[in-house]
Amino acid sequence: MYCVQCEQSNKGGCAVKVGSCGKSAQVADMQDILLRVMQGVSAYAARAAAVGARDARVDAFTPHAWFTTLTNVNFDAARFTGLIAQALDIRALAQACAQGAGADLADLPEAATWTPVLTDEGLAQAAPYAAIQRFMDRDGPSVVGLRNLVLYGLKGTAAYSEHARVLGHEEAAVSAEFHRIAAFLATDPTDIDALLAHSLAIGALNLKVMELLDAANTGRFGHPEVTMVRMTPVRGKAILVSGHDMGDLEAILEQTAGLGINVYTHGELLPANAYPGFKKYPHLIGNYGGAWQDQQREFDAFPGAIVMTSNCLINPEIKGYADRLFTAGPVGWAGITHIASHDFAPVIARALALPGFAEDAAEQRIPAGFARNTVMGVADTLLGMINKGEVKNLFLIGGCDGARPGRNYFHDLAMATPQDSLILTLGCGKFRFNREDLGSINGVPRVLDVGQCNDAYSAIQVAVAVAGALGCGVNDLPLHYAISWFEQKATAVLLTMLHLGIRKIHLGPTLPQFLTPEVLGVLVDMFDIRPTGEAGQDLARMLQAA
Repeated sequence: MYCVQCEQSNKGGCAVKVGSCGKSAQVADMQDILLRVMQGVSAYAARAAAVGARDARVDAFTPHAWFTTLTNVNFDAARFTGLIAQALDIRALAQACAQGAGADLADLPEAATWTPVLTDEGLAQAAPYAAIQRFMDRDGPSVVGLRNLVLYGLKGTAAYSEHARVLGHEEAAVSAEFHRIAAFLATDPTDIDALLAHSLAIGALNLKVMELLDAANTGRFGHPEVTMVRMTPVRGKAILVSGHDMGDLEAILEQTAGLGINVYTHGELLPANAYPGFKKYPHLIGNYGGAWQDQQREFDAFPGAIVMTSNCLINPEIKGYADRLFTAGPVGWAGITHIASHDFAPVIARALALPGFAEDAAEQRIPAGFARNTVMGVADTLLGMINKGEVKNLFLIGGCDGARPGRNYFHDLAMATPQDSLILTLGCGKFRFNREDLGSINGVPRVLDVGQCNDAYSAIQVAVAVAGALGCGVNDLPLHYAISWFEQKATAVLLTMLHLGIRKIHLGPTLPQFLTPEVLGVLVDMFDIRPTGEAGQDLARMLQAA
């Protein structure tokens, strides 16, 4: 395989039989094939949209299919065979929709007509036609790298779109724009300026998608409230819910009510504990564990059933807890029971059969729930502290965590920030420092947990509102960015920040390998992206610029 889509990939790409994430070369090939067919789907759907036509089935399948190809989501070859077959059927629906609407179907790209044979041999033969390296010699690494920026940005946007869609929030205009950009990608473009423009268009699209997801979450579960979340277990049977999907968490809580099973969040689901809609479930005990890269140790120690609702899944067979792990939504691993239609009965039965926690652990709690509604509710207080000089700097430190060396940078930076500063944090990167006691300012905790990685929308809204109240631009605020990137959701969020013109983002611990030094140079020149270095030196540079 050749894979450079995440920070976890080996230097130069995963040109190996098994990727760093545990993905086999067969699954990597099938993901490439699925994405190539899905670009063909969008080629038809975009032309249909241009004449005001759409097929809701096409728009519903598209983000789900793209989501399955993200890092650490689906490793099940059998599931991908089925997805490719579905994608071909969906492409036929998109074609029929476009034809029925009288759309212009001249000069279709290869992806619109290319049809792989759905056998192991046929898919193996088709793989080279969908592979990234097919175009390296013809178009060069810089062009292919920029195509990957578009490809991976679309993947991240698709994931957020799917999170919103399963909660009932989707818009035809969002789907149409996604299809437009994916159709552009299907033409194997080589124009650098056009590729950069479409990358920023993904940033604009992802901003809208994050707004939809914010509306989906708050509309269903209410606005997050400041909440002291328990981080240690209590005695009793247990289910652990990891990933990002709050709809699955809600279904599990409803189906376990009154059964004597305690439910815990894990990883990116920690912020769910701050939503009013979840507080009505007394058996939602709190959070267990931290970021995704520690899950093998944490899942092995968890004495109950475990549900992975979205990324990031790691090989469950190494530690031997596969018999009590379940997948849901886009997630898959060969041999692991997959939950369909939100029926978590197998999970409940397994939890009841397992011992659970034998005793209460010493209680530890941390604050959460500082989403935009909470922060804007005390905007006058925050602005007053800024105007009085009680808060001199704001930091946004967060993003995706990972296993590579250099991640302690974000802990060290947070710990070194001045006492007269506040830290907004989001994503699983916050687990590097969210249990540290960094104190408070006038009763306001210095570390404000905004939520999941998609809650970058909240952080952006806060920054825009503060800048507006102070009569300055966002880049004129004493607001400093240190973003840890890992996979394609982080790519989409970064493109959103670049679309908004946010500059001087410290990005690390390494820069994306799919972009050549030449292309990175362009982005650095355009947006002043700054690779993370030594935390103390970077902090001094941030404060000097404030």
